[in-house]
Amino acid sequence: MSKEFQQISVKQGFMKHNGGVMFRDISNTEYEFKSTIDKNHLNAAGITHGGYLSALIDAGAGTAAHRSADNAPCVTISLDLKFIGASKIGDEIIGQVKILKKTKTLVFLFCELKCNNKIITSASGVWKILKIKP
Repeated sequence: MSKEFQQISVKQGFMKHNGGVMFRDISNTEYEFKSTIDKNHLNAAGITHGGYLSALIDAGAGTAAHRSADNAPCVTISLDLKFIGASKIGDEIIGQVKILKKTKTLVFLFCELKCNNKIITSASGVWKILKIKP
């Protein structure tokens, strides 16, 4: 288990381009990730864009699914989001993931994004574990 946050956005791509995601394992079923909001993450109203929050959850929860599946590749099947609160530039967003169930081919999980200890987004999702043969 890695108790310290580590940058998971090391390859070129959407999340690295948008500032990256820090991630850590809490247990075999619990994980955390975080990001700090900058001006590129804001919408016209000056709060964090829902699309960025969605992408952040997809990346963080997807990494949790991947790690819970013994590092097998996983892809998102479904992601149901509830936008509850708001965040602004400079805020640190913390994501908490709980693996609810894992089968041979699927990972079911729940995730909350918090800002200043208040829930701003919650999500439930299902990831497909890919069995890729070498």
